[in-house]
Amino acid sequence: METLDKISNSAHEAYDKVASAGAHAAEVMGEKGEQLKNAEQRLVKDCRGYISKNPMTSVGIAAAAGFILGRLMNQR
Repeated sequence: METLDKISNSAHEAYDKVASAGAHAAEVMGEKGEQLKNAEQRLVKDCRGYISKNPMTSVGIAAAAGFILGRLMNQR
């Protein structure tokens, strides 16, 4: 019976360690997700500012990107 208790305790300790590691990983992933969301918002804001200041250049870049993507898609 004593051996069974030791095995049970070891299993519970292992489970607790795995659960703790999983909770920590989820917390870190949540923080990184928030950082990515903030970076995306800054990038969108910067792009909108650039487009507002340089509308003709922006249209030219968009047209060139569309042309290149169209060519790449037609090759497949």
